[in-house]
Amino acid sequence: MELWRYRSHAWGARAWKRWLGWALRSRLDPVIRVARMIRAHLLGILNAMVHGVTNARSEGINAKIQWIKYTSRGFRNRERFRDAIYFHLGGLDLYPAGITR
Repeated sequence: MELWRYRSHAWGARAWKRWLGWALRSRLDPVIRVARMIRAHLLGILNAMVHGVTNARSEGINAKIQWIKYTSRGFRNRERFRDAIYFHLGGLDLYPAGITR
């Protein structure tokens, strides 16, 4: 659990490499497989730790698009589907000028 708390790239890399060394020397095949996977993606893991970037925003947008598709019960063509996405997620201000909300 402490591996995810580092905010420095260097300290995080040091801690992860120490854990990877232990995991790769273990005799547990599932642990070794996970350690190899983490070693292959270590740079991305460190960037996510340091910058705090997740895919939560893109997953949220995807969920809204799926909701648009579900509630419409289908579109005639891709252009109408694209227009519905822009309409609902585009952040457009559709109120006429001079009207306050």
